[in-house]
Amino acid sequence: MFIEQAIKKENKFWKYLVGSLFVILASSLAQIPLILAVFLSPHTTNLAQLSTTDILNVLDSNLSLFLMSLTFVGGIIGLYFVAKWIHKQSLRSLINPFGSIRWSRFFFAFGLWASVVVFTTSLDYLLHPTDYVFNLNWPSFILLVLVAGVMLPLQTSCEELIFRGYLMQGFGNLAGNKWFPLLLTSLIFGGMHIFNPEVEKMGYSILIYYIGTGLLLGIFTLLDDGIELAMGFHAANNLIGALLVTSSWSVFQTHSILKDVSEPEIGFDVLLPVFIIYPLILLVLRKKYKWTNWKEKLTGKFTLPN
Repeated sequence: MFIEQAIKKENKFWKYLVGSLFVILASSLAQIPLILAVFLSPHTTNLAQLSTTDILNVLDSNLSLFLMSLTFVGGIIGLYFVAKWIHKQSLRSLINPFGSIRWSRFFFAFGLWASVVVFTTSLDYLLHPTDYVFNLNWPSFILLVLVAGVMLPLQTSCEELIFRGYLMQGFGNLAGNKWFPLLLTSLIFGGMHIFNPEVEKMGYSILIYYIGTGLLLGIFTLLDDGIELAMGFHAANNLIGALLVTSSWSVFQTHSILKDVSEPEIGFDVLLPVFIIYPLILLVLRKKYKWTNWKEKLTGKFTLPN
């Protein structure tokens, strides 16, 4: 039902291309406050020689997190007008085909993945204590909780509305099946992270994690006929991660509780979530929400209007 609701004669694929460009433009305009803040900062020297991480470090991490997140607020606003003006549908239709948002699903997925992140981080700290140093500064951390608690769920919701909502429906309109939008949105989602400093530091192999995560969130969406589970999972991943651990090479430079000072490398800790933890998460959700008919929901076809 989630993809099928957007299968309309007037929803030609070219409209999704135009809509995507409009969302990119809206997101770019929302970057202006961040650009101005960096240019006006007394710590800015030769901007052309700075990496993305260095540019963000010119500002206090709480301020840079807030300003960087405005990009996604712009994306949500742009997507609202794209859905309303170009596709003649509501923004909520990119969340599910039902009459209201299923918040219980959002909070269950959030709590489930937050528990996993806290547990695995705590376990790694106990096993490798020398890889971490305490980074806690209470005033800065409290401000981080306030800023991240508001802005990061907006950031992750924007990404889910775009990838598991808008583009999932758009590629469904193009292909007339479900497996194509599932795979393509996962690949694009993974590729979107290619410029993250983690990729520069650890190599392209880490894209396995990003693509695998996109695939998991796409499976959530198709099996559950909505993006609430994906939204909750994604929000927990970014928010709890930003509060618990930072590092000199991560995309989020935050006043977190711990700082990872180890030399990063691709290993079991990257493959573990994709190939072991993610399948277990799917089993938990399948049992809770009684998902059936997986083949049809993940690979089924539908007739496109002429």
